[in-house]
Amino acid sequence: MNKIPELKKHYLDTIVPQLQKSRGYKNVHQIPKITKVVINSGVSAQMDKGAVEEVAKELTVIAGQKAVVTKSRQSISNFKLRENQPIGAKVTLRGPVMWEFLYRLIYVALPNIRDFRGVGNKLDGSGNYNLGIADTTIFPEITVDGHKRTLGCDIVIVTTAETDDEGHELVKLLGMPFRKREGSSATVSDQITNS
Repeated sequence: MNKIPELKKHYLDTIVPQLQKSRGYKNVHQIPKITKVVINSGVSAQMDKGAVEEVAKELTVIAGQKAVVTKSRQSISNFKLRENQPIGAKVTLRGPVMWEFLYRLIYVALPNIRDFRGVGNKLDGSGNYNLGIADTTIFPEITVDGHKRTLGCDIVIVTTAETDDEGHELVKLLGMPFRKREGSSATVSDQITNS
């Protein structure tokens, strides 16, 4: 039998009842959930061809799923960009792989950031959360040796929440260490204990 990822178990056992109580959802299908996580990283058009392969390789290691190389849609002469030129890589995670990645991001990688004071509170207006990571070496899977350049990535947590407020509450309850808002006493959610 497949083991349910720890964070998904926490979501089903604790967060779903909590959201239903706090928001007064009448139907279980109204409760916001996470549908997918997209990780992407781009490189400058002037960089050598090996840079894109390096980015794709690194995202594959971080995500635990093969990254897809992204290509430009059109030529832009000012950026020395040609149509169909490789400019980065992305991975879309769903299911158990998504839950495992979120657990590693929230409870392992983010606390690895030096002088970490929390992540931004702003969502995108549709209940989805975007997070920019300046240096991927915060992930324990990435070794610093042999690193030619510092790579960053963007992580998009896509939810079914209809408002930013619902999305924010969902992501916060999962344990996302948001910065304290001015004048509020919001604290980081309790760590999930491995059973």
